[in-house]
Amino acid sequence: MKTLLASALLLLAPLGAHAACSANDFKIQDFKIKPVSGGFGPRISLSGELVNNCGAAAAAQVRIVAKDASGNVLASKQGWPAGTSNISPGQSVNFDLGRLFRYQPSMESFTASVSDVRTW
Repeated sequence: MKTLLASALLLLAPLGAHAACSANDFKIQDFKIKPVSGGFGPRISLSGELVNNCGAAAAAQVRIVAKDASGNVLASKQGWPAGTSNISPGQSVNFDLGRLFRYQPSMESFTASVSDVRTW
């Protein structure tokens, strides 16, 4: 019985580590929107810095939403700036998710937020 309990605790330990960090533990700094010329037409750079303020290493998914002048959502895309790597506590990674968007002239505003957190 003790062996079964110990095994269950070891199996659930990674779940506890996953729950240790939340979206509120990550911050997006210096989010910038810039047009990019060249290539196959107009593109946009949507760059920033993702900072881990959690006490444990974890990764975060960033969601960027593009809206028109009336506030209607034109596109919403997500990406993992660190890929399948965890970001150490207090560390950051730079990102640019503009390549995920097909630029539309009616895009007026962009918002970036942390949509998910996990430990790899």
